[in-house]
Amino acid sequence: MVGTPATGRAAGAAVPPIHDDGPTGVARASVAGAPARPPAVVRPGADPVPAPDRDDSDQAGGLRGARSQLRRQLRAKRRLRVLTLVSLSVVVLGLLPLLFGIRSVSRDPVFHSLDALDVPSWAANDVDDRSSGSRWCFLECRFRERTAQSERPFEETANAYATALKGAGWQSWQVAACPEQPVTDGRYTCWRRDEFTLDLWVRLPQCAVDAVAAQNPAAVPSSGVVPTADPEKCVGSTVSIKVQNAVTDPRGKPVTPGPVGETPDPVLSNDPLLEPTPSPS
Repeated sequence: MVGTPATGRAAGAAVPPIHDDGPTGVARASVAGAPARPPAVVRPGADPVPAPDRDDSDQAGGLRGARSQLRRQLRAKRRLRVLTLVSLSVVVLGLLPLLFGIRSVSRDPVFHSLDALDVPSWAANDVDDRSSGSRWCFLECRFRERTAQSERPFEETANAYATALKGAGWQSWQVAACPEQPVTDGRYTCWRRDEFTLDLWVRLPQCAVDAVAAQNPAAVPSSGVVPTADPEKCVGSTVSIKVQNAVTDPRGKPVTPGPVGETPDPVLSNDPLLEPTPSPS
């Protein structure tokens, strides 16, 4: 018996038939015993490689999740924008008027008007404000006093303040007891505006007063230290402004005399204590 030579395959192995499926001529071999799969239909111009399987439900869920996240981000931005606008409204409509109100209450309007006087800068150095009493005249009306230092003599300084007071609406007030005592080295004037009266006293600087006091032995302080001042450095003048309510200023008001009564007649009675004691005989 003549054997059949091997051709590279196992003996007795069946060669699967080759089928020509479809118009494209793609060949597929069927393995014996394996279930047959339907041929893949390849359309002209399409990718011959089959796409991997995808789950449509997963794609829909991913799109819905992205939309939900986008909506949450938009809502968060909208809330932040509204919160910012509300905060700005509270600051503008609430806090700023409150701050200005506190400032107006804490700052005396009379001192504020004195700050607004159009006086040169050389006439308003080292400003010191003092006050006492109530602004609303509760129990006692407020008395205000300002002290400032000027770099120029009192004549020029007094003229500058007089011009500034007239420009601010103050009127010169010629009244008795203005000043209460004669002023030699300086100028003393009185003013009125609305419900206030103002006393302006421009005088020699403190260093010049100390120099005059040093020449008077009676003016030497109890400590025995005589103040000295260099005449070349002692220049300028001192400005004193006193403001009070006109209702509490007694100047310019008529003096009403007090009640004047009559001397009563002596009353006579039979009281023995009123009779003189008889002298002993």
